[in-house]
Formats: sequence, structure tokens, C-alpha cells
Amino acid sequence: MKQFSYVIKEPVGLHARPAGLLVRQANEYHCSITLKCKDKTADAKKILAVTNMGVTKGQEVVFLLEGEEEDKACEELKKFVEENL
Repeated sequence: MKQFSYVIKEPVGLHARPAGLLVRQANEYHCSITLKCKDKTADAKKILAVTNMGVTKGQEVVFLLEGEEEDKACEELKKFVEENL
């Protein structure tokens, strides 16, 4: 299992557009990707699960990756969130 954390910088948090970008990217990998923020968790490959977390700017999100492509996914997803969220 791999993991990394990131503090959301997107002004609207993980609402529709940024959540959609994240879900699209997460679906590129053959591994499970779970988001954790405070006491909530969500499957990063499901748009409603991500938006229902209610993550706002300044909150820390932990990404947990497990499976076949976890190394590749961790590296690429970390870069993606730093550039887009």
C-alpha cells in the first residue's frame, strides 16, 4: 500500500469540476484509490463519493493506493493533484 497527503488549494475545494478531473485521472489506474479527509472516506473513482465528502480549500486529503499499479499511480496522481487541485 502506498499513500500520500495533499492540502487542497483549489478555491472551491473538491466540488464538481475539480472532483471530475480527479475521478477521471484515478480511473486510469488498475488499483484501488481511497480518499480520506477527517472522518470521511471515499472511492476516488466515483464522482458522487468524492463530491459528497465536502472537502474545502485548506483541508488535508490522504490518498491511499493499493493494488497492481499502486507505485505508478502514486507517483503520477501526486503530480496531478499538485498541478490541478
